[in-house]
Amino acid sequence: MKRELNLAKILTLIRRIFIHLLLFLGLAITLAPFIWMISTSFKSSESVFTFPPQWIPKHPTIEQYQTLFREVNFLQFFKNSVIVAFGITLFSLFLNSLGGFAFAKHKFPGREKIFALLLATMMVPGQITMIPVFLMLKTVGLINSYWGLIIPAGASAFGIFLMRQFITTIPTDLIESARIDGCSEFRIYWTIILPLCKPVLAALGIFTFMGSWNAFLWPLIVMIKENMYTLPVALANLSGQHATKFGLLMAGAVVVVVPVLIVFIVAQRYVIKGVAVTGLKQ
Repeated sequence: MKRELNLAKILTLIRRIFIHLLLFLGLAITLAPFIWMISTSFKSSESVFTFPPQWIPKHPTIEQYQTLFREVNFLQFFKNSVIVAFGITLFSLFLNSLGGFAFAKHKFPGREKIFALLLATMMVPGQITMIPVFLMLKTVGLINSYWGLIIPAGASAFGIFLMRQFITTIPTDLIESARIDGCSEFRIYWTIILPLCKPVLAALGIFTFMGSWNAFLWPLIVMIKENMYTLPVALANLSGQHATKFGLLMAGAVVVVVPVLIVFIVAQRYVIKGVAVTGLKQ
């Protein structure tokens, strides 16, 4: 009996070691490109292609970052991304929470059918609507402007769905009491619904910010002048037609990735909570 127990413990230990080795291998494969990107950004142009490759630069330099912000005007692109990302996030939180409140706590003819139609739009690829939206923006003169990026992304079916699922869990009696006290619908939304929706607002805000910060195709279409480019578009332009400065490209990639990475690490628990909220029952 003791021999069998010892054998079982040894097998369990071997299995745990094997699992940890697999996890470590997966972690190494995942982090290797990111580490190489950071390492290359601190290398001089001459040492980028040295063989054997250097994971830790022998003579680290900030030459690539100086070139990035001094000659390429990456600070302007960074500013554009900040304005667009925060603008879309705030506008989206406002509109999506309003829509979620309407679908969750207001009864009107065709509510369920309209909501089902709204969810059905999630299956339509965004590329299909790009040309009509572009023509509409051109008609009202919003091409090559911040609003041209912010307004089309102001509301989304996923955002309304997420907010609606959470607001459904708020007791209706609380809202009815506020109505009896004479509160308007917008005041109920502003003073009761929004404070109770902080967790889902934080989660949706993170999703929206990350998506708008990393967006490439739509800003490439809307922003015609170079000084209006966002970071992903500016980063793509660092790749030349005949030659590419990989050190400069890696430095730009670090500038693009690090802010989003910091936001994700700081607010990771809200991201997990946001995923959980989408599964709430009606």
